[in-house]
Amino acid sequence: MAVPTITKPLFDHISVGVVDLERSTEFYDAALAPLGLVQLWRNARAAGYGPEGFEGEAPFAVIQFGDGAKPPAPGFHLAFIAKTRDAVDSFHAAGIRAGGVDDGPPGIRENYDPGYYAAFVCDPDGHRIEAVLHEGS
Repeated sequence: MAVPTITKPLFDHISVGVVDLERSTEFYDAALAPLGLVQLWRNARAAGYGPEGFEGEAPFAVIQFGDGAKPPAPGFHLAFIAKTRDAVDSFHAAGIRAGGVDDGPPGIRENYDPGYYAAFVCDPDGHRIEAVLHEGS
């Protein structure tokens, strides 16, 4: 059986539920900026993120669910693409400053791949997010 070649993104968009939209947008505005992602839109209940000037459905969104928002089950995490090591480092530092919790400092993850440079932060609602640079790819 031939393995298909994927030439388009695998996902159209993803959203996560949050308790406090203001707190979450402050966190994501700061943490995603080093990765070149900005808040594309916002309303009373949600905010969408993507590359500046992006048109269409925002690739990532946070939606306020109040106390009904629950962090995902253990093992879930969302990885954002970084273009440089500095972007990974800045993502991690900005995420911590904006109220996130360190879940793995910037560095090579040999157990994944010798060129896998990443950092992990849990957002204020417990979502585990990552910035990753695949060096040599």
